[in-house]
Amino acid sequence: MKQQGLKILVTAGTIWLCLLNPLAAQTWPTRPVRVIVGFPAGGGIDVVARLLSVRLADSIGQSVIVDNRPGANGIVATDLVAKANPDGHTLLIGTTGNLSVNTALIPNLPFNVERDFAPIMQTSSVPFLLYMNPKIPVQSVEELIALIKAQPGKINFYSSGNGSLPHLTGELLNTMVSMHAIHVPYKGSAPGFNDLIGGQVQFGFDAVPIGLQHVKAGRVRALATTGPKRLSFLPEVAAVNESIKGFEVVNWYGMVAPVATPKRVIERLYHEFIKAMNHAETRDKLIAQGTDPVPSDPQSFKLFIQSETLKWGKVIQQAHIVMN
Repeated sequence: MKQQGLKILVTAGTIWLCLLNPLAAQTWPTRPVRVIVGFPAGGGIDVVARLLSVRLADSIGQSVIVDNRPGANGIVATDLVAKANPDGHTLLIGTTGNLSVNTALIPNLPFNVERDFAPIMQTSSVPFLLYMNPKIPVQSVEELIALIKAQPGKINFYSSGNGSLPHLTGELLNTMVSMHAIHVPYKGSAPGFNDLIGGQVQFGFDAVPIGLQHVKAGRVRALATTGPKRLSFLPEVAAVNESIKGFEVVNWYGMVAPVATPKRVIERLYHEFIKAMNHAETRDKLIAQGTDPVPSDPQSFKLFIQSETLKWGKVIQQAHIVMN
């Protein structure tokens, strides 16, 4: 009799747990929502997070708090959200780096992106520009490749750090055209870009905002964009893939939640963020800072993260990149 009572109790508990997730989904949100950003305030991803959070708050009737948790190339923030309560009130806006590159680059992460997160949507993508010191006598990607091949080991490119996406972009170019430009890592983009202007390094891949004013002033040359097409505000600057078929690099951003977040909450969040991104003022502000709004559904975003992890894993392996 006791065993029968125990079975009834377990069954009732199981039914209650099954009912709980849909109930939580129907009542979401019950308190303020936090959007965790793994990088300091003021950067490109932080701007995107704040623009979307304002619209989300207006739509759901709850405060949406952007919480910056910088550290270890986004690992601190990613781990925090992986272990958060999966109720839809704690989200991560991640990047190529902390959702794809870190998986391929760093062994023994305290989380597994594919196992521990439920993708909501990709929000946007940001192409890099290939910046050149203007004293280097090249006017196209083809001419740059020819120069590097003619002087192997003598032409340098800077990046914001070992294993960063600008670093991997340079290594991807190296491997795709069988050339040997030397990587010079810096602690952030700013010191590397300053050395580019000063001529200590010859070229580098970096975000549009960091160099656009210097391009207009003639201090550096924008040789190409790494995106799929030319930029509307720099139509004279070619895309790298016009010279090298298949070369495309964007730094993308996207929303994810802890994996056990109820499916109905994920669907609600997806539709709410779609509304936010379709807001005319939000779209205009995103585009004005060189960010392309590219919303995708949860399944498409999941497959995209997987493909990007494989892509950068191959580059890391071929270039023998290790973290010190």
